[in-house]
Amino acid sequence: MVEHAYIHIPFCLKKCNYCSFVSGLSLKNKDLYLDVLLYEINERYKGEDLKTLYIGGGTPSLLEVEDIQKIIDCFSFQKNCEITLEVNPETVFKSKFEKIKQLGINRISLGVQTFDNNILKVIGRNHSQEEIFNAIQIIKDCGFDNISIDLIYGLPNQSFKIFKDDVEKALLLDVKHISTYGLKIEENSYFGKNPPINLPNDEMQAEMFNCLSKTLKDNKFIHYEISNFAKEGFESKHNCAYWLNKNYYGFGLNASGYEKNIRYKNICNLKKYLTNSMEREEEIVLNTQEIMEDEIFLGLRLKQGINISEINNKFNIDFEEKYSSTIKKYVDLHLMKIQNGFCKLTENGFLLSNEIMCEFID
Repeated sequence: MVEHAYIHIPFCLKKCNYCSFVSGLSLKNKDLYLDVLLYEINERYKGEDLKTLYIGGGTPSLLEVEDIQKIIDCFSFQKNCEITLEVNPETVFKSKFEKIKQLGINRISLGVQTFDNNILKVIGRNHSQEEIFNAIQIIKDCGFDNISIDLIYGLPNQSFKIFKDDVEKALLLDVKHISTYGLKIEENSYFGKNPPINLPNDEMQAEMFNCLSKTLKDNKFIHYEISNFAKEGFESKHNCAYWLNKNYYGFGLNASGYEKNIRYKNICNLKKYLTNSMEREEEIVLNTQEIMEDEIFLGLRLKQGINISEINNKFNIDFEEKYSSTIKKYVDLHLMKIQNGFCKLTENGFLLSNEIMCEFID
């Protein structure tokens, strides 16, 4: 049974210089896109009561309230379903967000990235520090309590002091969830074609991450996943479904999904999607070994780590024996630990997570 769904809205006022997602598209195709998207949902969605719905992009808050309503009306929901809308500060207006609150959306994810106005211009963002604070106040005034923000470290011209200031300003917003990402430059982004200068080196980025982690934990945030911190009870239910390897729908241009051991990605070309939204870019049928490796890889992203007995029972293995040399290697380096029936990364292990997790993949 599928109890989670992601909707991709590819429209933006402007594509950010670091962005490699299928986004930044003009709103001129918005109405046709929504018609095709709703058709895809109605054809593929099987009527399950959802636990989470995530409307991402792009900038979904560019849609009219009536457009968002049409998407939500396609689904049935469990009680206390988490419904998230991604938002950029320059699209937040009180009259609009009062109506959005009435749609049943109960979680807002605001793209902040940095509070430094000069760096915001360098990375191609459309908002200012002042607009961030104004947007958060409007969102709160409209009755939203479950608010998340995104921060990026390792940006061009970003010193340790600037990032530390970003973290302190994030705390002033008094939000319940903070996602943090190191800048990754992809080939198909503007930065990929026009490499920025004055990037913090790996050592500086590690210092930034450690500062962030310590500061947030000192302020009662739980570091529940490599890139995510939350006040107790405000962990992202939708993203946790990904990390626990649950099935989920992916609807919209270039959206990814996972159903019945099949990982798929929708068409990434807008013209093709608008003429045949039911065609997939790729579909990969996973075998048992691949499913197990996914569960290990994704589970190690979580602070709680991997439930060893569940992995053993589900895949008929002895996890600690099968991966004994890898586990010993990283336990000895204090990057991993076995505790209370779970295998988990330490705080320092999070910094080398990709390298460690890849050793569990044959």
